[in-house]
Amino acid sequence: MKTQVKLFLKKLVGRKAVVLMYHRIAEPKSNVWDIAVSPAHFEAHLRLLKKLGTVVPLRELAEKARNQQIKGIPIAITFDDGYLDNYAVAKPLLEKYQLPATFFVSTGNIDAQKEFWWDELEELILFSETLPSTADFEFRNERIAIDLTNEKTLTPETFQTHCQWNACLDAPPTQRSKLFFDLWQNLKPLPYPEQQEYLGLIRRWANAPAKVRPDFTSMSIDQVKDLGSSPYFDLGAHTVSHPALAFHSKAFQKQEIQENVQQLQKLTQSKIDLLAYPYGIFNQDTEEVAKELGFKAAFTTEERTVTNQSLPYQMSRYQVANWGKEEFAKKLVQWIY
Repeated sequence: MKTQVKLFLKKLVGRKAVVLMYHRIAEPKSNVWDIAVSPAHFEAHLRLLKKLGTVVPLRELAEKARNQQIKGIPIAITFDDGYLDNYAVAKPLLEKYQLPATFFVSTGNIDAQKEFWWDELEELILFSETLPSTADFEFRNERIAIDLTNEKTLTPETFQTHCQWNACLDAPPTQRSKLFFDLWQNLKPLPYPEQQEYLGLIRRWANAPAKVRPDFTSMSIDQVKDLGSSPYFDLGAHTVSHPALAFHSKAFQKQEIQENVQQLQKLTQSKIDLLAYPYGIFNQDTEEVAKELGFKAAFTTEERTVTNQSLPYQMSRYQVANWGKEEFAKKLVQWIY
């Protein structure tokens, strides 16, 4: 299969580039947002990419796109958020195959024993052993009221349903999952302090103690420094607190991005001039901020190839799911073709 894919891609004549977007290299019990790739599957991806021989640093790919010099089928590897497994699992595998990658790191969780808000919310709502029989939460523009009488106690069947649910593809299959999805949608646009305030409220409602799962934490300061010192890796900006930028003022956006850049540059002593928008959400203000702060390129989550016509602050990426080697190979063919 790998040989067929390689031959097919080499025959393609075009000026397209593919930017791959990973988040986690791990095997959590659930993968609601389809962002976790198992170590075995990730290594299979790297073996194929190594054989293709077209993986380049993201900085090089972006520069070629800006100068309308993309030729062949360059591929770049990126990671978002800064999860601990990026360092503990992905880094050694990338080094094993001598493949470059760019890590877009949100610095708010660096060296802190805390989870991203969406991970904590998922654990609280989908996997708490017991919950109250009713949920009633008031947000700025919406009241969320859901009857959980039949799902107060987490049954093995509901547990399994939640483990298998992919919110990117399927509607919520349970009342708990509907509650989770509605809360997630309302929390996402909020600034970090409000998100944390609501999480505290939800935690008290669920009668759940605050806890941190080590596998869901972010990298330490020393680990970020080590990544930044490697000849294989670049670091990129991803804001401090991972806000959905388009929901906020231009001044707020600039502060979030600028502080993130300053923190990363202080840690790595390297220039940070690549940016990835959290959730892929941006607006005209975001693009203006990216330009004002001197970024060479900024990346979305829109799934398209990068071409010589791509706008520098709207460069696309493909999210990589937990595919085996054959499915990943098929996806590469689809994207490039």
